Amino acid sequence: MKHVFTLALTGLLLLAVAGSVQAQQNYYVDVTNQTGFTIFYLYVSPADAKDWEEDVLGSEVMLHGQTRRVTLNNYFSPIFDIRLVDEDGDTYTFWNVDVSLRDIVVTLADLD
Repeated sequence: MKHVFTLALTGLLLLAVAGSVQAQQNYYVDVTNQTGFTIFYLYVSPADAKDWEEDVLGSEVMLHGQTRRVTLNNYFSPIFDIRLVDEDGDTYTFWNVDVSLRDIVVTLADLD
């Protein structure tokens, strides 16, 4: 009887834990450069991150008019901060972007 009770309690605990675990998801965001300048760096980090993640452009750049799709795999939330740096070192930062609802078109009006 004690063994059955222990098994039942263990099963209930596993169900409670499984219900509280949020699944990781895959997202993407399309970023379009309408600044008139070449973008050298593009950072996309979870909104709760303390630092920017690595530059997703790597050795590439985004010319004026180009769009870059950034794939974001295995994240718990669709809320991200996005920062672009142009050829002059100017930054364009978008905070708390829900990438499941919107893409980004960067213009000079977005200059930090």
